[in-house]
Amino acid sequence: MPDKKILIKMPTDIIPIFTKKEEELANKIKELAVIELFREGKISSGKAADILGMQRFEFIRYISRQGIPYFDMDKEELERDIFVAMGKAR
Repeated sequence: MPDKKILIKMPTDIIPIFTKKEEELANKIKELAVIELFREGKISSGKAADILGMQRFEFIRYISRQGIPYFDMDKEELERDIFVAMGKAR
């Protein structure tokens, strides 16, 4: 699918919060949007990585460093999945 350019208006005083170099602003906003779509479960890690020009594993490591979990399970869900994978009922 081809890319589409969009125009975003924002106060100039918040631009330095995104990045020190204004020419990197579009890429930073794109990155943040893609990460948020992944975090919300709207796109896969593979799709997110593709959009950002990364390998999937690189994307997973990147979001982990940002404090965004790749797996979003609580302890009970994880234990249940482990027992299922081991072929045991719980």
